[in-house]
Amino acid sequence: MKYKKLMMSSLFNKKQIVIILFILVAAIIRLFPHMPNFTPITAMALFSGVYFTDKRFAFLVPLLAMFISDLFLGLYTISIFVYLAFILVGFIGLKSKKVSITTILLSSISFFIITNLGVWFLAYPKTIDGLIECYTLAIPFFRNSLIGDFFYAGVMYFTFDFVSKKYLKIA
Repeated sequence: MKYKKLMMSSLFNKKQIVIILFILVAAIIRLFPHMPNFTPITAMALFSGVYFTDKRFAFLVPLLAMFISDLFLGLYTISIFVYLAFILVGFIGLKSKKVSITTILLSSISFFIITNLGVWFLAYPKTIDGLIECYTLAIPFFRNSLIGDFFYAGVMYFTFDFVSKKYLKIA
């Protein structure tokens, strides 16, 4: 028991445990009814990339949380593109080291481009007209994604900042 506790304490510090809890809450939120595409997915990936100091955890923890919630929601043929976009957003967080209007917007646009490229590839004619139709029909969903990304990124950022200053004394 003592060895297991020692391993866990060396593997996860307080900050990392709080980050994991934030990610788990975000993954659980996906399971509740919501407007189409108004989810914390992009915010969760960006947040992980920004705040995890260990790059392995920055990708592994949110991907695992995402996969577990997908077991309840269903895995689809488009899921591979969602996960690829999710990884790119995590990378944006790792490289930028901050949550800002620019990183949220870049993450949202990247997610939109990659996932809808997957939709086009899987469900539309492989023509320029098919590509244009796919992205045109996706625009209303992008609005909800963008609003959700800014909302959830803001909530995660400000809540983490508050918790860090008040309870972890790290910010």
